[in-house]
Amino acid sequence: MEPQALLLLLSGALTVTETWAGPHTLRHFGTSVSPHGKFRHIVAIYVDDTEVTWFDSAAPSPKAQPRMPWKEQRWMEQEDPDFWAEQTRICKDCSQFSRAKLNKLRAYYNHSEDGSHTFQVTFGCVVGSDLGFLRAYSQTAYDGTETFAMNLDLTSTTEANKTTQITILTDLLHQDVVEDWRDYLENTCLRWLRVFLEKGKETLLRADPPKTHLTHHPISDHKVTLKCWALGFYPSDITLTWQREGEDLTQDMELVDTRPAGDGTFQKWAAVDMPPGEEQRYTCHVQHQGLPEPLTLRWEPPPQTTIAIVGIAAALGLLGAVVTGAVLWRRKCSGTERENYAQAAL
Repeated sequence: MEPQALLLLLSGALTVTETWAGPHTLRHFGTSVSPHGKFRHIVAIYVDDTEVTWFDSAAPSPKAQPRMPWKEQRWMEQEDPDFWAEQTRICKDCSQFSRAKLNKLRAYYNHSEDGSHTFQVTFGCVVGSDLGFLRAYSQTAYDGTETFAMNLDLTSTTEANKTTQITILTDLLHQDVVEDWRDYLENTCLRWLRVFLEKGKETLLRADPPKTHLTHHPISDHKVTLKCWALGFYPSDITLTWQREGEDLTQDMELVDTRPAGDGTFQKWAAVDMPPGEEQRYTCHVQHQGLPEPLTLRWEPPPQTTIAIVGIAAALGLLGAVVTGAVLWRRKCSGTERENYAQAAL
């Protein structure tokens, strides 16, 4: 997309016709802490499952910084200073907002300034495959207790059917703040999500298929566990299910949460228990958008003939080494005896 076209897109003068395999989400996580009156605000911003921006008000020169593993990072760092200037302004505005609300909430609950308190801000927006606005949300919490929540559903084409759900749990957020939230969620958040998707599409729009395998874990004489592994996949949305002769075992399997692998990809496993000898009745099914079609995995035990051949070869090798050593030792001893006998004859 050319720069002029991108500007038209951001201004709303251009209709998006390209498909972006949505939906896509921009998420903002802000946490403010005030241990003993010292204020600090930290922000992390994600596009889908990739962290793209971070901010720390305690830094010597606090400003929004790129935090992404994509090839376009050079552009994000150098070629568009206006982008990072606005990101810094947004982070600083959020920091000031959080400081003010933290102080008000501390006074509201009659808490001392000597204690340690937190104020959390979470908000985001979601676009569809055409980059059109689907929905948005915002939440705030003081010391882990929610104080404000807003959910916008703007998927309807008629204004009358658009819904807004707002919950204010204290009287410290007023209508002007609500309107500020709406403006950011419906305009600024959407605009910058589109920028991130356009500039970082090689990373953000990729689909890395999972690397899958099964592992076998004997637990006792009466139980074994099969684990179905999915590694190195992106995005994080994946489905792992176990079946026994075609019947789903959703209630009988252990499923861990999807975890970041530390390299921009994710990992997950699902386990199921069974009596020994029943393994062939169970299959693991894996679905992910990076796969051309769902995978079906079945446990295949190591071939017994191979194990036997390897064991026999190892035994023969050991026996050969012992025999060779014995022969060499015998020859050495025989040579020594002959030498001693010859010297005695002289």
